[in-house]
Amino acid sequence: MYSIGQGVEKDYVAAAEWYRRAAEQGLADAQHNLGVMYENGQGVEQDYTAGAEWYRHAAEQGLAIAQFSLGLMCYRGAGVIQDYVQAHMWSNIARSNGSEDVDKLLDTLEDIMPASQISEAQAAARDCVATDYKGC
Repeated sequence: MYSIGQGVEKDYVAAAEWYRRAAEQGLADAQHNLGVMYENGQGVEQDYTAGAEWYRHAAEQGLAIAQFSLGLMCYRGAGVIQDYVQAHMWSNIARSNGSEDVDKLLDTLEDIMPASQISEAQAAARDCVATDYKGC
């Protein structure tokens, strides 16, 4: 039985092309995976902006891991303007969609953000979800 990485040579360039084709058709998992490839420079030239854009596409479809990834990008200011409110908003949404990896980031954000920004982020998360991610 084959598992990931066994049976064929790893080819990140080919993988990126296949993910791109699927991502352009709107498949959220492929959009997230292509974002990872851009963030890490695997099979494509490293481009944080492109990575964040692909994460956003998947996040707006409700994919929790992409919401968490976009929250991290907003926290770090990688590919997007650093914005703790947006980072908290996307992380909060990711948690509500089942992401278990997001708790450390939310704890970090809540340690550095004033209460007014946390409230703003929570309200933005509610609005975002209420509009099916069109108001994000």
